[in-house]
Amino acid sequence: MFDSCKSIHAKICNPKFRGLWLQMGIIISCLVMLSPVAMASGTATTTAANAPLAWWIWPSSLFIVTLLMGIAAVLGGIGGAVLYVPIISGFFPFHLDFVRGTGLLVALCGSLAAGPSLLRSDLANLRLAIPVALIASLSAIFGAMVGLSIPANIVQTLLGVIILGIVALMFTAKKSEFPDVPKADMLSSALRIHGIYTEGSTGQAVNWKIHRTPMGLIMFVFIGFMAGMFGLGAGWANIPVLNMLMGAPLKISVGTSKFLLSITDTSAAWIYFNKGCTIPMIVIPSLIGIMLGSFIGVRLLKKAKPTFIRWMVICLLTIAGLKALQTGLK
Repeated sequence: MFDSCKSIHAKICNPKFRGLWLQMGIIISCLVMLSPVAMASGTATTTAANAPLAWWIWPSSLFIVTLLMGIAAVLGGIGGAVLYVPIISGFFPFHLDFVRGTGLLVALCGSLAAGPSLLRSDLANLRLAIPVALIASLSAIFGAMVGLSIPANIVQTLLGVIILGIVALMFTAKKSEFPDVPKADMLSSALRIHGIYTEGSTGQAVNWKIHRTPMGLIMFVFIGFMAGMFGLGAGWANIPVLNMLMGAPLKISVGTSKFLLSITDTSAAWIYFNKGCTIPMIVIPSLIGIMLGSFIGVRLLKKAKPTFIRWMVICLLTIAGLKALQTGLK
């Protein structure tokens, strides 16, 4: 019996099956992600006439969901707020204003943690970030004010449309590691937006510049507005514009986008904070769960298969987008 148990253990621990166990674990985690919510929702239905739910059920469920969400966000290469706002607003009984305010804090927390190291390693460029941040911050403030002034059901409907649009963007977007920029335009030359960074995979110094700067700045007006209005952060849109439209290298686009969130999301988050749309019961478990999930996701990133993770994130966003549409159209 001992030998048979030993052989079973050897088969389970076989390196050939580690990828399979990892994928099964992620699938189970995604299913468990909604189980506390479903249990609490069912309890709410059956006990509504008798007694209210215990206060700790929703924060505990929120911590579990955001923990798994942080893992999925890192593995999928997207910002946590993109998953946070549609999923939490769709499956938790929190008002959308509180969810959007916390979503901006979730994105802000991750960018503040990563910003200094990105600047030190020259993966985030201040000359590229500052003009973009000024425009996006102003439009994010305006977007937050507009989002708080219109009915929640309209915002939910628009949120569902935006999330499904992000899904379509993930399907079609093709990022380029080193875009071809034959010549810098006049505006980027005047602002001296260029730089050098060391490519870690080859050890070579890469000189880069950008073009189509006026068009890119106009795009960031709309990106900042949507970030403030829906509380999604803007990483999902920053990277395609910086990389595919303006021609910045992919690593510079990712690093600068992450740094940008610490500026643009602060402006929009202050509007929600000033209106009383951030409460500790939602903010504290969300930030702790997202941060712990991010640490775990970084460790799993080397073993997870990118294609599987990409499809998992697309499925999650599709479900969340449809749920937001359903909630908004009721």
